[in-house]
Amino acid sequence: MNVLRLLSVCFLLTAVWACSDQPSGGISAKVEQELEPRTLAPVQGPQAFQKPFAPFIVYQDKSSRNHFTPSGYMPTGECLALDDGWQYDPKEGKTCVRVIYDPECSKQGRKWAGVYWQNPADNWGDRKGGYDLKGAVRLTFWAKGEMGGERVEEFRVGGIGQNSMYPDSDSASIGPVILTNEWKKYTIDLRGKDLSYISGGFAWTANVESNPHHCTFYLDDIRFE
Repeated sequence: MNVLRLLSVCFLLTAVWACSDQPSGGISAKVEQELEPRTLAPVQGPQAFQKPFAPFIVYQDKSSRNHFTPSGYMPTGECLALDDGWQYDPKEGKTCVRVIYDPECSKQGRKWAGVYWQNPADNWGDRKGGYDLKGAVRLTFWAKGEMGGERVEEFRVGGIGQNSMYPDSDSASIGPVILTNEWKKYTIDLRGKDLSYISGGFAWTANVESNPHHCTFYLDDIRFE
């Protein structure tokens, strides 16, 4: 019995000595710290997860779910013919857009022409209808001339209704562009642009001075990315 009592006392003294040798808040504090659940701070800046921008179609095929309509003929439209169901030699799919600008006709008028793809059709900023396209960084499209050498003064995104009730929130463009007779991909840079409201999804303009004899060209696969 005395031996058991002596061993118990020694074990108790050893435990007391071990605990007293730890710094303030020692073992118990360390255990509590390790058991405490950790909360990860949200990632910010360029490392933050951003949902990729899904392609937003202006024109893909005549039968596709296109989001804009080629309805904004400029300045009057009498020297233009546009067929958005042209089936001969599209870049991809079943159809493309064929544009015929008649310089001889245009010489008797304003001497320039163009078309806007709008939402809704014929909307020049006098009614609601624009899309929120924030997240898009470019608009891409394919184009070619019938003969090569056709000159398009400008390809544009936005810019509708600047003095109207519902103006586009921004605009961007490229040009002049001289087309070849082979399909070529073009890009309008949209980085840094306010795309919160765009009703003029795409547009082009051409004039008599740069196309005195003919101007027939083709467009396909127009999209925001």
